[in-house]
Amino acid sequence: MKTTETPAPVPAEPGVTVAETAPPAGEPPRRRKWEGGILNAFSHGMLVLWAFMVAMPLLWAVMTSFKNDSSIFSSPWALPDTLHFDNWARAWTDANMSDYFLNTVLVVGGSLIGTLVLGSMAAYVLARFDFPGNRFIYFLFIGGMSFPIMLALVPLFYVVNNMGLLNSIHGLILVYIAYSLPFTVFFLTAFFRTLPTSVAEAAFVDGASHTRTFFQIMLPMAKPGLISVGIFNFLGQWNQYMLPTVLNTDPDKRVLTQGLVQLAASQGYKGDWSGLFAGLVMAMLPVLAAYIVFQRQVVQGLTAGALK
Repeated sequence: MKTTETPAPVPAEPGVTVAETAPPAGEPPRRRKWEGGILNAFSHGMLVLWAFMVAMPLLWAVMTSFKNDSSIFSSPWALPDTLHFDNWARAWTDANMSDYFLNTVLVVGGSLIGTLVLGSMAAYVLARFDFPGNRFIYFLFIGGMSFPIMLALVPLFYVVNNMGLLNSIHGLILVYIAYSLPFTVFFLTAFFRTLPTSVAEAAFVDGASHTRTFFQIMLPMAKPGLISVGIFNFLGQWNQYMLPTVLNTDPDKRVLTQGLVQLAASQGYKGDWSGLFAGLVMAMLPVLAAYIVFQRQVVQGLTAGALK
């Protein structure tokens, strides 16, 4: 009876390890590397295309704001031969953009502070304390996110009018706070749940009250989440048009979105397109500046729960 003998292993070449000579298990490395390169090229290409689609209109609007009206129509894609800063001065003074800008800063600043303070307190209680009705109140806030604002415009108008807050800055501030609270509570509740409880328990052991623990310990720890939700609320409140149009009909108290619509109507009839683009860039710059300054904090706030 013959036996099958295992052939002797071929000695490896000098300088080559056994791992390098062993055949790879599964898919060949060259094929995996080739498919990974194709995927990276496709993803990078899509990112470049998306960045071009987003940045090109913004750059074109900024470039057009420094042109005169004849250059806008004769050479819309060419760089301005001369920087016409008078377009910005004309939009700021003649089109009353300065008044609209100031009203918007007052409304958005007041509503943003109120939203963050009230929303953080409500989210902290819902995330850290168990009491009857906790989940019910939380789901009420969730339901407020899904309620379309279009259905509430008519009753909201009568409620604000009966309270004597129609055509007022503080009336818009209260409406903006109520409009932004559901998302703020939803976002910060999930964020407060990711924070360690040992720090708060140590503060209670040292004799700190709930109020002091919240404002001096837990709120500073939630800074990334506050900045993230603050940026989102800032974007939504700064660009809000429907609510001020219905609740703020006083020409002297118009916000920036109302002013831009008025500027587009008036400058369109006058043919002052350069002034219109200058006003558009004025309304756009604060939003871009806020995101550029707090970009890192926004990313930290969005990924804090995932990295916990």
